[in-house]
Amino acid sequence: MTSRMIVWTAGAAMVLALGACSSMSSGEVSTATGAAVGGVAGAILTGGSTVGTVGGAVVGGVIGNQIDKDKKK
Repeated sequence: MTSRMIVWTAGAAMVLALGACSSMSSGEVSTATGAAVGGVAGAILTGGSTVGTVGGAVVGGVIGNQIDKDKKK
């Protein structure tokens, strides 16, 4: 498999996994969504690097969490 195919497969798996999160709170959904988007973006920007994917997921999760806190104000 090419790295691009791996990235798209991982992204699709993350999106499908989030569909099963209906019992999660708004903050948890925002954090998980941010992590998924950040992970895919990190993988794309670094050419499929594991460090880039994990780093993107961490940054995306933090941003998603903070955006949810701003919505509640």
